[in-house]
Amino acid sequence: MSGPGEGKKFLGNAKVYVHEKGKSGASVTHVDIELDELNDIMKPGENSFVGAKPGGVFIGLKKEMIKRAEKVLKKH
Repeated sequence: MSGPGEGKKFLGNAKVYVHEKGKSGASVTHVDIELDELNDIMKPGENSFVGAKPGGVFIGLKKEMIKRAEKVLKKH
């Protein structure tokens, strides 16, 4: 985990859950990351990819998502 650094903007404290298949409407077990500000970057229904890194994960962004993320950065 690398923590704060140049070029990183803190968006807020996300709620992270492992959502078990068959409970609360989950059709497969998955990880939920809940933070309203993420919808300024990724719109509901859009898909991307995730990768593991030491101490956590990263979410790769597609071109349109990158444009929205850069707008978010200008606001912070």
